[in-house]
Amino acid sequence: MGQWWYRNIVEPGKLPLLLALASFVLTFLVTRTVTRLIRAGKGPFRNITPGGVHIHHVVPGVVLMVLGGFIALAGGRRGFGTGVAAVVFGIGVGLVLDEFALVLHLDDVYWTEEGTKSVEIVILTVALVALILGGFLPFGVNELSPDEETDRLTVVRTVAVNFLFAVIALIKGKGRIAVVGVFVPFVALFGAIRLARPHSPWARRFYRNRPKARARARVRADRHDRRWSALRRRVENFIGGAPSR
Repeated sequence: MGQWWYRNIVEPGKLPLLLALASFVLTFLVTRTVTRLIRAGKGPFRNITPGGVHIHHVVPGVVLMVLGGFIALAGGRRGFGTGVAAVVFGIGVGLVLDEFALVLHLDDVYWTEEGTKSVEIVILTVALVALILGGFLPFGVNELSPDEETDRLTVVRTVAVNFLFAVIALIKGKGRIAVVGVFVPFVALFGAIRLARPHSPWARRFYRNRPKARARARVRADRHDRRWSALRRRVENFIGGAPSR
C-alpha cells in the first residue's frame, strides 16, 4: 500500500489534487447537511443575514478559491504550503459548486428543481477529478506508449480524433457523455455513434428530412429518460435534499 501510494500519488505530484478533492467533497457534504438542518429548523445553524442581506456561501467560497489559487501559484507542486493551498482551494470549490445553480440562474434557486443542477455538477466534477487521479489524461494521451509519445504526429492525431468524438457527442445532445469522454475516449465514441437526442443540433440538422430517424430518436430518448431520470433524481435528492418547488 505504501509503495502504491508513493508511486501513484506522491511521486507524480498528485497529493495536492487529492487533498483538494477530499476537502471539496467533505465541504460539500457538510454544507448540504447544514443547509438541510437550517431548512428543517433544527440545530443551532441559521442563515447569515447581516443588515438584512443574505450572504450566500458562494461568497466565502469565491474568496477561498482565489486565496488558495494564489497561494498555490506562489509555491511549488510540493511542500506544506502547497497542501494548505489545495485544502483551501478545495473548500472554496465545495462552497461555490454547492450554489452552482444560483450562479447559473442569478437567482436563489437552491431548493427548487433548477437547484438540483448544483448536485449534478458536483457529482460530475468529482468523477472527472477522480479520473485524473487515476491517471487519465484528456483525449486519450494516457493510452500512448512512451515511443508513441515521442511522435508528435501520433499525439496530434490521437488528440484530434478523440476531440472530434467528444464534440460530436456534445452536438448530439449528450453533454455528460461528452465531458466524461474527454478523459475516456471510448465513452465519447459511444456517444458519437449513437442516435442523437431529438432536440439536439445534430437532430435538427441531419434528421430534418428523415422522419424515421426522428421517431427512433424520440423513442430512444423517452426510453432512456424513463429508465434513468428517476434513479438519477433519487440519488440527487438523497445527496442534496429534495426540492420544495
